[in-house]
Amino acid sequence: MAGKRSAGLLLYRGAAAGLEVLLGHMGGPLWERRDAGGWSVPKGEYVPPEEAWDAARREFEEELGIPPPDGPYVPLGEARQASGKVVTVWAVESDLDPERIVPGTFEMEWPRGSGVTGTFPEIDRVAWFPPYEAHERLVVGQRVFLERLADRLASGA
Repeated sequence: MAGKRSAGLLLYRGAAAGLEVLLGHMGGPLWERRDAGGWSVPKGEYVPPEEAWDAARREFEEELGIPPPDGPYVPLGEARQASGKVVTVWAVESDLDPERIVPGTFEMEWPRGSGVTGTFPEIDRVAWFPPYEAHERLVVGQRVFLERLADRLASGA
């Protein structure tokens, strides 16, 4: 049986100080006090026969509550996470206003073992970061996508 797979979109823009990327802070009580390593590319799981590309666009809209931006998409490939999950990401240039997001939600028992189910946002906020700040905030297994984006942009892709 194949392992879990996720796909997502990494937005980037040129700013006065240089390149910035849009990251989402993971929602729910497990992440609320965590900054370093608590941010992610907006993404989500999918199961074949759904294609990664379709899942990336669907998950962007589910997590942020707005349609994915138009424009040329830059494939950033796959990366295996420490959990074994394989994440596939595309980058697209866009200037999304973080105030526009309306995050999707999920339910989980919290506190664990309490029998109480709570509803939490999938992503509780999004923000633009220059690559060096994004690197510190991003989940370790997704940092490779920042490097790949920089390489693609430097090569003119």
